[in-house]
Amino acid sequence: MPHIRRKRPAHVLEAIEPPGNLDMIVGVVSVTILVELLGVLSGSAVWLLGLLVFLPGTASALCTVRQTRFVSGWTTLVVTLTVLLRGGDSGQWLDRVLLVLLTLTLGMASVYACHRRIKREHEMLRLRSTAAAMQRHILHPLPVVTEDILVNGVYEPVQEDRLVGGDIYDVVASPWGTRVLIGDVQGKGLAAVGAAFAVIGAFREAAHREPTLTALVDILDAAVVRHNSYAEQIGDDERFVTALVICVDGGAEAQVVNCGHIQPRLVHNGVVTTPPLDSGVPLGLAELAAEPTTVDWFAFPAGSTLLLSTDGLTETRAADGTFYPVDERLTSHLGLSPTELPQALYEDARAFTNNDDQHDDVAVLTVRRSPHR
Repeated sequence: MPHIRRKRPAHVLEAIEPPGNLDMIVGVVSVTILVELLGVLSGSAVWLLGLLVFLPGTASALCTVRQTRFVSGWTTLVVTLTVLLRGGDSGQWLDRVLLVLLTLTLGMASVYACHRRIKREHEMLRLRSTAAAMQRHILHPLPVVTEDILVNGVYEPVQEDRLVGGDIYDVVASPWGTRVLIGDVQGKGLAAVGAAFAVIGAFREAAHREPTLTALVDILDAAVVRHNSYAEQIGDDERFVTALVICVDGGAEAQVVNCGHIQPRLVHNGVVTTPPLDSGVPLGLAELAAEPTTVDWFAFPAGSTLLLSTDGLTETRAADGTFYPVDERLTSHLGLSPTELPQALYEDARAFTNNDDQHDDVAVLTVRRSPHR
């Protein structure tokens, strides 16, 4: 069996970093001096309202609980001293007492809000850590190197707090060559993730057992059907999965079964072409197909590269509705190595939309044929 090597990237999960104590104290004192100067110049204590609202509120959003307590206590002390020293003899003691009480109440509310914020941040970090572990075990880290090919790519889910989405990929070094899967589950959310896991699990098990791609794809289709049957029982929507299954061995050609997925691009000697492939029905809909699953063959010379992607790349649009020109941009990036190309195309697509949020998950893979083949 061909040997397979994987590189594990480090995943860094970050929370909001609070300011240092010195920076916090300098900021608080600076704002206090500014407010007091404005109060002296205007002859009014109204500026204190800005102090008691701005400082504790900002601290609750950026600082630790201890720092927020300090800021709230400082604000209450400054407001109280200002009211006592500059209150005059107007006799409006009730207003001054209410101002101090309001400052104290807002300070306490800020401390509580800070505590809730930090608790949510910690919960999100735990969720992201769990998602990162799931991603490492379910979506194998790239690049992947076998005796036949080098596979590299980039995967970006649509939601920042969900590291695993509806786009899927996998690489298996089987006794019949290296098999590559890329797919896109209909819809979003946890139901789409469940269908994605069902396909990946079936692919990893069947790719080592089934000698033909048609048998492998039939098993993937059955896995989606079973998942839909379970989803129907619990009230979820049924899903279908577009997929591209490729097999590369020691021959000069590659085998592929296209289940309603985006056609791959072949880069060879600086020329970008699209292999003429039949497009079958997506996984989960095989019963609706008029013809059985068939395998296509296309030339895959040594040193050439396949570009595989999901519709998160091809359906990216600019503000004026123009679709991202994949072939044109791919041609302009041919000077990059296969390991650099996926990230470059993803970043180029983001720039094409002025870095607006993507409306779909994005997966871009390159499959580089070993030069000695």
